[in-house]
Amino acid sequence: MRLESAWEAEDEFKRTYFLEDETGTVLEEFSDYPTLDQLRNAEQQQKERINLSNLGIPCANCSTEIRGRFAADPRGNLLCWECAVTSDAEEEAGIRVNTDPTQATISESHLYEKSLCDYVVNVATGCRHGCKFCYVPTTPGYEGRAEMLSEQAGVDELQEEWGSYLLYRDDLPERLHEELQQTTREDLRDTERGRGVVMLSSGTDPYQDRRAGQITRGAIHELVSRDIPVRILTRSSIVVKDVDLFKDSGDLITVGSSIPSFDEEMVRAIEPGAPPPLTRWEALDMLQLEGVPVYVSMSPTYPTMDEHGLHRLLTRFMALRAQVVFHEPINPRGENFELMITTLEEAGLEEQVDEFRRLKDVEEWVEYALKQLNWVQQKAEDLGAPPIHSWPDRELVRATSGKLRDQLAAMRQSPSPEQFGDTEESIHGDAHSPLFEDYEEIEHLVEPDLIR
Repeated sequence: MRLESAWEAEDEFKRTYFLEDETGTVLEEFSDYPTLDQLRNAEQQQKERINLSNLGIPCANCSTEIRGRFAADPRGNLLCWECAVTSDAEEEAGIRVNTDPTQATISESHLYEKSLCDYVVNVATGCRHGCKFCYVPTTPGYEGRAEMLSEQAGVDELQEEWGSYLLYRDDLPERLHEELQQTTREDLRDTERGRGVVMLSSGTDPYQDRRAGQITRGAIHELVSRDIPVRILTRSSIVVKDVDLFKDSGDLITVGSSIPSFDEEMVRAIEPGAPPPLTRWEALDMLQLEGVPVYVSMSPTYPTMDEHGLHRLLTRFMALRAQVVFHEPINPRGENFELMITTLEEAGLEEQVDEFRRLKDVEEWVEYALKQLNWVQQKAEDLGAPPIHSWPDRELVRATSGKLRDQLAAMRQSPSPEQFGDTEESIHGDAHSPLFEDYEEIEHLVEPDLIR
């Protein structure tokens, strides 16, 4: 399938565009200014990629033929690169949107430490969901782009304004195509825990809206066509629209969603732009019923959740037949934790505020984190739930000693039990098992003073 064009002279001289197959049969026709949305939608309908670089489509702003990089405005009109990167941000549904000028496509990631991936691909900068606990705005790579964010979206405070802006990388699939032309799977780093997996996305939700989802679909197609394993992490139900691509990708892909709680009132406050947790669960359920491998990110779990709450959460995950459930207790350090407390106060959730504030005491946080890690492993064992891949914070390991410290360190080091493509299945070792029968058994091994 290819995109072709022809000049027509009726009342006026104009150029039309059309898709044709290998036999020359026209599959779809477009106007003289096809929009990016029309072209990406045609990709999905025809289940093939259209490489939009160097096709000579005119820029909707200056009419220059687009050769090389491109982007789109909020209405989907294609822009040449010069017009795209010099345009002012526009407001769309309360979000400032514009073009991300980054040249990055696929980047190495330290998320192999959490057994998530070796590489990441981010389809945008910023995120509509605006989760208060999100660590992304405080990462060194993000802080290094403060000047660009100010120019492209008027961002002054990276953490506080998280959720109010979004810069798209519209031509990412085309640039990824070019980069992978010179790269094979064997060329990519492949660690024991990351397994050469590429994650979409670590810094933004890849399916947060239609436009992001279209970029994501193109990126996935480019990756799996070269036998590169892919992990999707999203909170959006839009992900189900790509079930055909996921099924065609077989065991090269796994799709997951973050569901830390089914308490809709609290989740709505902390994750203001994200769909409700039940909607996320339903999306994963639909995918697993279609045979798509799924997983759950139960992270971060809140201090308001007791043993019974975690039991109910895992019971719901059992129905998904997830390959794994990733779990991480909340980390009370940083500006994002303070934002969570402020948000809960504004929502009038005073009891929850008290529970969160309690974690600012190091001793309280250490006890909470150890108990949650233990409860989750106990419940999974009792219920026969999917394997829980726990991730204890580095400071939590530092606050313990003896066998407890050894097991927590082993949890951090072990691979998740998933399998991608022809990679070997990992054995989920004894590290991921209950830590103790009763907290009093291990209190003498807990030394919070070590992290003060």
